[in-house]
Amino acid sequence: MKNFYRVLSLVTLIFLIPFNLNSAEKIEYLKTDWSFKGLFGKFDRGALQRGYQVYTEVCSSCHSMKYLSYRNLAEKGGPEFTIEQAKAIAASFEVKDGPNADGDMFTRPGRLSDKFVMPYDNVKAAQAANGGAYPPDMSVLVKARGGGVDYIYSLLQGYEDPPAGISLDDGVYYNKYMYGNKIKMSNQLSDGLVEYGDGTKSTVEQMSKDVTTFLMWAAEPHLESRHQMGFKVIVYLTILTILVYFSMKRIWSRIKTEV
Repeated sequence: MKNFYRVLSLVTLIFLIPFNLNSAEKIEYLKTDWSFKGLFGKFDRGALQRGYQVYTEVCSSCHSMKYLSYRNLAEKGGPEFTIEQAKAIAASFEVKDGPNADGDMFTRPGRLSDKFVMPYDNVKAAQAANGGAYPPDMSVLVKARGGGVDYIYSLLQGYEDPPAGISLDDGVYYNKYMYGNKIKMSNQLSDGLVEYGDGTKSTVEQMSKDVTTFLMWAAEPHLESRHQMGFKVIVYLTILTILVYFSMKRIWSRIKTEV
């Protein structure tokens, strides 16, 4: 019997220790009001357009978005640039194409059907340009990271000097929201870094929110239609439940009368 209790205590200890460690290491992320959260959530078009600007001017030099095409920028539910604006955006990039009739590759202005231009030709080139670290593709980054939008939003604002006793290697930076607190990407945002066309003040907090909203849309381009469908389903099920309730009530009332 004593051996049984010893084994039980050991098993309990094994399960509790990791749980306590995880609880102790849990970080409270920064919070903000996301327009797309909730059953009736929708993307803020202004935030999506500003977020695309931050991605283009700040993030795209290292991070790709290989699942997006320039035509997506004009689609309903997204940033909703006009077709003319989306064409102008695409044409501002040079795309490698070919081969031509002579068998040579050539560059041309981008088209709506083109995927977002990649910053590097391949993974090795990306690693060589970033001290051995590979900048992850941002197409579905929000879904690939625990904490989702709150994590990305917090990470962009989490750079600070390392606490006493913590030393960092060259090219490594301290970020209180990064797993392990060490990150190879330097702080990319500073107040006034971009000039928003709509006059919005480009603080670090604002840019973090805008680009995170854009990344959320990239990962969930059909979020609004899914919310609309979910609302319709709830209404349908509610009506169906009411009809079934009154139908059953009528049936049982007849049975009681006959008895």
